[in-house]
Amino acid sequence: MSAPRLLLCASASGGGKTTVTCAVLQALMDRGVNPVAFKCGPDYIDPMFHSEIIGAKSRNLDLFFLGADKTRYLLEQNSAGAGLALIEGVMGYYDGIAMSHKASAYHLARVTQTPAVLVLDGRGSALTIAAVVKGMAGFRQDSGIRGVILNRVSPMLYPRLKACIEAETGLAVYGYLPSLPDCALESRHLGLVTAGEVANLKEKLHKLAAQAEKSLDLDGLLALASSAPALDPKPIDLPEPVEGAPVIAVAKDKAFCFYYADGLELLERMGARLVEFSPLADKALPEGTCGLYLGGGYPEEFARELADNHSLPREIHDKILHGLPTVAECGGFLYLHRHLGDADGRYDWRMAGAFSGDAHNTGKLGRFGYVTLTAQKDGLLCQAGESFPAHEFHYWDSTTPGTDFHAQKPQSDRGWDCAFHTQTLYAGFPHFHFWARPELARNFAAAARRYMQEALL
Repeated sequence: MSAPRLLLCASASGGGKTTVTCAVLQALMDRGVNPVAFKCGPDYIDPMFHSEIIGAKSRNLDLFFLGADKTRYLLEQNSAGAGLALIEGVMGYYDGIAMSHKASAYHLARVTQTPAVLVLDGRGSALTIAAVVKGMAGFRQDSGIRGVILNRVSPMLYPRLKACIEAETGLAVYGYLPSLPDCALESRHLGLVTAGEVANLKEKLHKLAAQAEKSLDLDGLLALASSAPALDPKPIDLPEPVEGAPVIAVAKDKAFCFYYADGLELLERMGARLVEFSPLADKALPEGTCGLYLGGGYPEEFARELADNHSLPREIHDKILHGLPTVAECGGFLYLHRHLGDADGRYDWRMAGAFSGDAHNTGKLGRFGYVTLTAQKDGLLCQAGESFPAHEFHYWDSTTPGTDFHAQKPQSDRGWDCAFHTQTLYAGFPHFHFWARPELARNFAAAARRYMQEALL
């Protein structure tokens, strides 16, 4: 049986869907409902927030990365045994790739047949809010919008807005959250918060949850979620796993924290044994390391600490140059440079030096958004001519960004060359999801297995 499921969406970014999502998740956690959370799209931050602060299992669902079949499969697999699968939308409900609905929250709701609830900022609203609801729900015949939650609405105004919306649109209003300045969740960069700040965030969330119990119809939302039909996903054929359980060391600390949890689990299904380590604190790679995964994060914020840990960058430099299979995405790619400029732009710190280039702050968002990567040479992940989806988001740039892949923007003429790809290395700004092409995970694990065998000779 599929878990009950619900998607919270908005008309635009900033409408309060993250606040409402967190309030509902925390309230259901407090009830013992055992919710599991999902984020529509490639964002790493919200799933980290859901899991690290609220304590709910959280995953990404991204149709550009995964396609419909894998999305339904992973939704079903990750929801097993949960009391509710709560999906947080992205941007405006219909906003997808290049002014289309592709990979939007609406697209996800349609593919998964998940009821959607529209979160609207009700400040300064009257009858027009009903027009907004009607327009959003009727913009597509199969919109899937089944209800409304009002955010930043006073208790005095709410009953009149609720009556108006329900009379004019026929959609149920499932409550409201008032303006709660003390519970604002402006910054959720978990790699940068201290233990004290985490405690403060948890206190805010418990206040939000208490308010949700008072002014949201949680039982009604659970009933709506239970109306979702069974997913019945198709089974996904995966490559055969490698033998020998080669160790892949995964960088995991405040500087390196951007990973898709499903991707890590897929590496394990492909036969690898993952061992976490901290480039900030550990003086050496884990014993028996046969592969290295350096994910994204905030190395620029911790450049001095990373540089001061002298022995580990030297070891990583030497082992990469001697063939240690390595995947380094964005922040991990920055760490492999010769020098990395810090967040203040005042100092360049010595990094692992696997490349001769330097990385620096451009002061603006660089190449941003979805791309399709096509290999221009055989390498660790795939063969020349093979493609897979990826995503870029970075303010730092490199004097040596690499040229072994071609990145092409979807529905656009814009493209560029990027990344390094050898028989033992992928390193570049684009992030990718191993589930997009499970062969990538298998190839990485197989390279680690070969390294292990050669080390035993």
